[in-house]
Amino acid sequence: MTTDIASEFAPTGKLRVALNHGNRILVGREADGTPKGITVDLAQALATHLGTDLTFVEFDRAVDVSNSATENAWDVCFLAVDPKRAETIDFTDPYVRIEGRYLAAASCAAETADALVASGIPVGTVDGSAYTLTLSRKPGAEKLVTFPDIHAMLEALDAGEISAVAGIGDVMEIEAKQRAGARTLQPPFMEILQAMAIVKGRPNAAAHLRAFLSNLARSGGVGDILEAHGVNRDSAIVTDPT
Repeated sequence: MTTDIASEFAPTGKLRVALNHGNRILVGREADGTPKGITVDLAQALATHLGTDLTFVEFDRAVDVSNSATENAWDVCFLAVDPKRAETIDFTDPYVRIEGRYLAAASCAAETADALVASGIPVGTVDGSAYTLTLSRKPGAEKLVTFPDIHAMLEALDAGEISAVAGIGDVMEIEAKQRAGARTLQPPFMEILQAMAIVKGRPNAAAHLRAFLSNLARSGGVGDILEAHGVNRDSAIVTDPT
């Protein structure tokens, strides 16, 4: 690893990695609050590869990560690929596929995702999330009701203020099991493609990051990390490092 590349990744001397705790599939916390999860392991692998110290910058929402991209708050992050976000950060190729699915309460009559959209009922979603950005460009966008975070969204669902919400498929499945009569709807409304990213303006580091992640996926390292955290390794995406 050249000193120039490591310095471009971590100009402060430490690799500052942003963690989005809004995605409970990819990151969580130990009992003592220490970050854990897929993105934590990938960040540690990158820091080891670069030979740099690692520090985490923790956020509760994806929108807070993307909005701070121009504030010199972090160097590398993990977010779903989206053209709006790509205005301020450079993405790698995706490394994992995650479904976006609707969660319907018992009071919701829709039996499929298409029927839900056709019904025209309001659907809750989290401000600035990848699925909100995507749904805002799809039919039914005018019926979206945005909430500041997933907790507020689920509270509104439980209070009967809305009868359906959108989110990460596996998370919605977990939440459905905690509510009598609730279920997730098929088909998924999107495939969420998660990638690593670096702030714009670091072209050599961006190219190196793409190659690093691609090589890690091709060697099976990404699959091993996914599997270690209970995610099917078949969800990993392998791309050409060139």
